Amino acid sequence: MDPVPVRCLLNSISRYLHLVACQTIRFNPIQTCIGNMVLLLKLLKPLLDEVVDCKIPSDDCLYKGCEDLDSVVNQAREFLEDWSPKLSKLFGVFQCEVLLGKVQTCSLEISRILLQLSQSSPETSSVQSVERCVQEIESFKQEGTLMEHMENALRDQKDDIASLDNNHLESIIQMLGLISNQDLLKESIAVEKERIRSQASKSKEDMEQTEQLIELVLCIREHMLKTEFLEVAKGISIPPYFRCPLSTELMLDPVIVASGQTFDRTSIKKWLDNGLAVCPRTRQVLTHQELIPNYTVKAMIASWLEANRINIAANSCHQHDGGDASSMANNMGSQDFNRTESFRFSLRSSSFTSRSSLETGNGFEKLKINVPASLCGESQSKDLEIFELLSPGQSYTHSRSESVCSVVSSVDYVPSVTHETESILGNHQSSSEMSPKKNSESSSNVNHEHSAAKTYECSVQDLDGSGTMITSHTIKLVEDLKSGSNKVKTAAAAEIRHLTINSIENRVHIGRCGAITPLLSLLYSEEKLTQEHAVTALLNLSISELNKAMIVEAGAIEPLVHVLNTGNDRAKENSAASLFSLSVLQVNRERIGQSNAAIQALVNLLGKGTFRGKKDAASALFNLSITHDNKARIVQAKAVKYLVELLDPDLDMVDKAVALLANLSAVGEGRQAIVREGGIPLLVETVDLGSQRGKENAASVLLQLCLNSPKFCTLVLQEGAIPPLVALSQSGTQRAKEKAQQLLSHFRNQRDARMKKGRS
Repeated sequence: MDPVPVRCLLNSISRYLHLVACQTIRFNPIQTCIGNMVLLLKLLKPLLDEVVDCKIPSDDCLYKGCEDLDSVVNQAREFLEDWSPKLSKLFGVFQCEVLLGKVQTCSLEISRILLQLSQSSPETSSVQSVERCVQEIESFKQEGTLMEHMENALRDQKDDIASLDNNHLESIIQMLGLISNQDLLKESIAVEKERIRSQASKSKEDMEQTEQLIELVLCIREHMLKTEFLEVAKGISIPPYFRCPLSTELMLDPVIVASGQTFDRTSIKKWLDNGLAVCPRTRQVLTHQELIPNYTVKAMIASWLEANRINIAANSCHQHDGGDASSMANNMGSQDFNRTESFRFSLRSSSFTSRSSLETGNGFEKLKINVPASLCGESQSKDLEIFELLSPGQSYTHSRSESVCSVVSSVDYVPSVTHETESILGNHQSSSEMSPKKNSESSSNVNHEHSAAKTYECSVQDLDGSGTMITSHTIKLVEDLKSGSNKVKTAAAAEIRHLTINSIENRVHIGRCGAITPLLSLLYSEEKLTQEHAVTALLNLSISELNKAMIVEAGAIEPLVHVLNTGNDRAKENSAASLFSLSVLQVNRERIGQSNAAIQALVNLLGKGTFRGKKDAASALFNLSITHDNKARIVQAKAVKYLVELLDPDLDMVDKAVALLANLSAVGEGRQAIVREGGIPLLVETVDLGSQRGKENAASVLLQLCLNSPKFCTLVLQEGAIPPLVALSQSGTQRAKEKAQQLLSHFRNQRDARMKKGRS
């Protein structure tokens, strides 16, 4: 019996390990949690490999356990892909630790099943290794988790909010890094946004969890108001009733909201500008967003300041309603007040840190993650040191707010981005908002890899336990790829795939030893497993900047297209991901685009592939569409039909589809196709109900349609676009606001022109 679920799980684990190697999360609680998930999966992976190799028997119970863990690993991958520093830290840690618990539970279940199977089979010699795995997973426990403090605080909260254990709250504040008032304000807004998202998903469990976390943030704010003493002058602390309940800062311009609560104008305006329509303190829905000056509190604060001879920006406390309060905020509100020793928690000496311990040197960054003793084989826990190649642009990044491919990419491998690519994306309507990097960054990244390769070749003596290779072993693998039997070729491709999962040096070394051409030949293999190993190995090699050009020069496009047309699902996904990785280079985008077969194959996968295949195809097509000539080619390949279908929110592909449509709408053929395929109603719906990025890109497409065709403009108006555009012009991202305002202005001009024409 072919252990398909086991193979699927192994593939998911490999993809997740790739993603962890590429991610750049620097938030310590999540980084630690991810490191522990990796350790658990690496404990289990060798046993699963033995199942595939038939060294351990399998049964239906094992397959069911593998399917459950496969689902959890994919959830963990989605979490990492979607993570952004702008999201709620509290919600992120909660999710991450829940996933860690699921990984441990599923891994333990699988390992126990494997132990029973290995004990019942007299031919199995793996009983001891399975027993050891079971023991290590059973004894695993992440000490001092944020979830422990959260659960204790939430449990106390259900009984009596006033009796919350301050130690738990203080630990949460410290571990989340809510060091400043602005940090607390950002976290409050981010958690409220998570509540809105959970309501949209209609998941009862998510909504309950989010409501609990919102209550916890409320308690943190109240706790900080009571216990944190902010000094405006030496020995003079601000009374709690003069501080904003949202930001905990002195209210320089107090205003009353619809719920009757008073907040500082700057803080509550930031809250409302993020589209949040509930009172931060009472959770009451705000019936309007008018901000009414609270002159009584303002006068009391002014009197208190005068009595204590405190001068904050002359006359700033006596501005009239509607006056600019920003000067006051700049002078005092936005800075972190000095905290007295009673609330500092000895931050500098605490064992908890709000960011990872970092050490840099020789172009590498070292991250320290605490590893429990049970997984170290030691008598006590120790710090696990993870080294990552460091470059000014971070070679491979998955942060949604930082990655150049963040608009559309969700594949496991996000290549580094050259200055040229960033410049193109920075000027493009559907690109992420990002600052251009210096020209030297891309060359710096390449120089790091050259340096890594040179150091590696001079110092490595043999094949060691870390997976680092010697030249003779590499040459043997390359020879096996060229002249061995089918079984030998498959094994060689599988080993290269394994050796290039995490090692920068191995990617460079194997690429320079001539493995690329024979791997490309294996893409034509009739053995699907051989083809899958070969294309995944090439995908791993393509992550290296030094290999991208070599792979395309070796004639990779046609073989990759062959895999897209003939491979199994995983091979097709990884072939599309390879084209995505290679298309980071401008010259490669042009060459891939000139092969109409490549674009057509990607479009076919976009329409008929697996969910992961669709995402990988969308990522590759997005990169290709950056080059102007490729836009028309993608449209001619009938991509718009599938992209419009993917605007259905239930398919979970809206952001990727609308990002690519924003690129394609820059050409006439693209605009015609969008309208012909019925895209306007779905684009208007995205402006109304989509994510922030989705709204921005949908508005961009509608703007292109309306500016270039009065007929299309009429169709957009008929779909009721004005109300959601008005809302977007007030509460969207800066770019989204600009697009919405341009559209509304265009509608007014069109109306005025018609009225003028009618009068004449």
